[in-house]
Amino acid sequence: MTTTASGSTDTGTAETGARRGFEEIDILWISEGMSCDGDTVSMTASGQPAIEDIVQGLIPGLPKVNLHNKVLSPTLGGESFLAPFRAAARGDLGPFILVIEGSVPNQNIIDGEGYWTSFGNDPETGEPLTLNWWIDRLAPRAWAVVAAGTCATFGGIHAMAGNPTGCMGLADYLGWDFRSQGALPIVNVPGCPIQPENFMETLTWLLYHAAGSAPPPPLDRNLRPQWLFGKTVHEGCDRAAYYEQADFAKDYNSPKCQVRVGCWGPVVNCNVPKRGWMSGVGGCPNVGGICIGCTMPGFPDAFMPFMDEPSGGSLSATLIKPYGAVMRRLRGITNYALNREPKWHHNGPELTSGYNPRWRP
Repeated sequence: MTTTASGSTDTGTAETGARRGFEEIDILWISEGMSCDGDTVSMTASGQPAIEDIVQGLIPGLPKVNLHNKVLSPTLGGESFLAPFRAAARGDLGPFILVIEGSVPNQNIIDGEGYWTSFGNDPETGEPLTLNWWIDRLAPRAWAVVAAGTCATFGGIHAMAGNPTGCMGLADYLGWDFRSQGALPIVNVPGCPIQPENFMETLTWLLYHAAGSAPPPPLDRNLRPQWLFGKTVHEGCDRAAYYEQADFAKDYNSPKCQVRVGCWGPVVNCNVPKRGWMSGVGGCPNVGGICIGCTMPGFPDAFMPFMDEPSGGSLSATLIKPYGAVMRRLRGITNYALNREPKWHHNGPELTSGYNPRWRP
C-alpha cells in the first residue's frame, strides 16, 4: 500500500482501484496547450453539475476531488500551484485524472533551441518545461486522460493549414490506441469552446467510474462521448422542419433553416441545439448562428469559408425543393381546415351537433 501526496491511499494497481473504487482522486488540468483558455472559462458556467458541487463533495457517490486548475486554483501560483504536477511527474501522486486544454505543438520540427509553449520551469536549470515534457511524464501515469475542447481533441484552430507549429490533438500525439492506467482510451470532449454541461457530465461519469459505481463512458470512433455526439445538430434543431419543407433562410435574421447561408448542421455531430448553452438557453442555431462544425475532427479546414453555403447544401436543397413545395401546400390546406371551428358552434334554436341518444326508447 502506498500513500499519495494528497494523503489518499492506493491499495493496488490502477486497474484494481478502478474495480474497487477510489475514495480520493486529483484532477491535474493543464491549459498550456495552444489555446485561449476558453474551455476552462466555459466549464465554469455548468450548473448540472457545477464544478463547485464536485469539489465541495455535494454529489453523492463521487470520490473526494482535488482540482488543480490555474484559473480556479486557491493557491498563490508559482511553485505552490506546480507542486502536485511535479509530484505526479515523479510518480508520487495518484490516482489522478489528467485534463489537457489546447492543442499539442510538434517540438520535433524546431531546428535548434526554443519551444512553442511551456508550463513551469526546470528547478535545476531554470529552463521552461514544455507542454510535451509534461504530457510525456503525466499521461502514462494518469488513471484517465481527458482532452477538453476541440484544440486538445483534434487540433482545432491552431492546427489549421499553414500553421507553423505542427499542432495536433492529444490522441494524435499519444496515439489513438493509447490506454491510461485505468485502461481507458483518451476521452475527447470537443467544442470551441466545450459546452459546459457536456464536459461536466462526462467528467462526472468518469468520477463515478473511478468510484467503482459506473462502467467506463461509451465513446464513438473519434473517442467522443457517444450519448452526447451520437446525433447531428440537424436532428436536434428546432429549424429542421423548415429544411424538410424546403423553406430556407436568406439572411441571418430569419427563423428558418440556415443551410443556404452557411450552416453545416445536417452533417455535424453535436447536441447543442437540444441542450442549449447555459441553463438550457442559447446554442448556435438556437440564437441565429450557423453551425461551423467545431466539434468535428475536420474543423476548421473542412468547414471554411464559414459563411459560404456548405458543399452539397445546394444539391440537397434543390432535391428537396419539389417535395417541400408539395408538403407546404398540403399542410397549409390542412392547417386552414383545422383552424376552423365546427359548424354546430352557434347560438341558433336548432341543435345541429349530431347528438343522437340512440339508447333511449
